[in-house]
Amino acid sequence: MIRRALSIAGSAARGGAGIQADLKTFQELGVFGTTAVTAIVARNPRTGEGIFPQSIDAIEAQVYTVLRDIGADAIKTGMLFTEEIITKTAGWIKESSVKHVVVDPVMIGKIGSVLLKEDAIESMKKELLPLATIITPNMPEAAQLLGASELLTIEDLKLAAKELHGLGPAYVLVKGGRLDGPAVDVLYDGQQFYMFEAPRIDTIHTNGAGCTYSAAITAELAKGSTVPEAVEHAKKFITAAIRHSFGFKQGVGPTFHAAYGMYDETACKTWVEEK
Repeated sequence: MIRRALSIAGSAARGGAGIQADLKTFQELGVFGTTAVTAIVARNPRTGEGIFPQSIDAIEAQVYTVLRDIGADAIKTGMLFTEEIITKTAGWIKESSVKHVVVDPVMIGKIGSVLLKEDAIESMKKELLPLATIITPNMPEAAQLLGASELLTIEDLKLAAKELHGLGPAYVLVKGGRLDGPAVDVLYDGQQFYMFEAPRIDTIHTNGAGCTYSAAITAELAKGSTVPEAVEHAKKFITAAIRHSFGFKQGVGPTFHAAYGMYDETACKTWVEEK
């Protein structure tokens, strides 16, 4: 039977992030993708308005339809935006008994859009993070979750991963996309650190990179990989996608989700360190 993954996240009209990125990633990795749209993100050039949250009833109907009719081997959460959506999502996850939950704590978009309201951060920490198999914050998100100053070094990432692990997730992956030098991500399981390093790629076109990375982890967990295996595979997937990213008429362009399958590129150095 084909494995199934559910993304509870925002819809990104540009196609490079959100559920659009998740579905493309699931497809590329051989997993059947389903979605529950929490909000529509599309900047209206006439009004300037850019985020259109969906009603709780609409989100709930999507979640229950997927879980009742199709089921899920893994659930990923992305943009949840409000405290109420976070609380409801935590409840639905508990009811589902799905084995693997990937929480991507989406907070700020590539163009600076606020994708998580300030009063929702505590709800995410208390209600959603403890349910996670793995959480995947980038450096600014990790700092914001901890109420800390910015992270600058790999040692900062390790310390942040240890603190975030104390909030309840089984694994914490702090992504080092904003580090100087190679792109090093730190995975922590409460006992040891797993380090994943790939060459830094000189491009501005990384729209949806975080969504794609966490979706690839979700797909691999749905297929039965361990968490470190899933992260290593996903790191290779996103590195290829960034290497072959591209731009359109304006703004930050998307990563290329088909790149991993089209090109033989497996650049990822992995090692384990005790805490």
